[in-house]
Amino acid sequence: MAISLTSMTIAAVGDRPRLQSIRRTAAQARILAAALELFAQHGVSGTSLQMIADEIGVTKAAVYHQYRTKDEIVLAVAESEFVALEAALEAAEAEKSREQARKLLLKQVISTAVERRPWVRSLQNDPVMIRLLAGHEPLTDIMARIYGLLLDDTGPQANVRIAIMGATIGATVVHPLVADLDNQTLERELLRVAKRVFDISL
Repeated sequence: MAISLTSMTIAAVGDRPRLQSIRRTAAQARILAAALELFAQHGVSGTSLQMIADEIGVTKAAVYHQYRTKDEIVLAVAESEFVALEAALEAAEAEKSREQARKLLLKQVISTAVERRPWVRSLQNDPVMIRLLAGHEPLTDIMARIYGLLLDDTGPQANVRIAIMGATIGATVVHPLVADLDNQTLERELLRVAKRVFDISL
């Protein structure tokens, strides 16, 4: 999913709470954990609130007590999954060397994608997920900052490179040809390709 860098700046997200600072109750955490597993298996569209309730052994009303809609659950799951990326982004932004920052961030982005293969499959293919994430500023801002650090240009050229980067990483980790590869091997080879494609020294 391409995100325009020209309409987003780091300053624009300065007043927004960090995802790492969001605190959820134990009941909410159970719902999100169950939802994540079900989304990975059935997709967002194929997962109902009743299925989530059944997974954790409660009534649908109990789920509604924590989250009013499935959309709220989807976004809360996404926010939880983006915490690692937010932490990696902040660590990279603190680096004095841009080259070191880009290296650190790209490795973490790829590592996260490899470790969370089922989630990546749901993220990139489910139309409901794509629609919701595209309109959720806390997450689009994180992605804009990530791409802004990894890429040096802006405008149409940047959007094309963003699309290539997202497609390369996202499609690779869920491709049938790499299904039998262990995470370490897949991460190593994907980083090797990224070095050439994105012109980042690793």
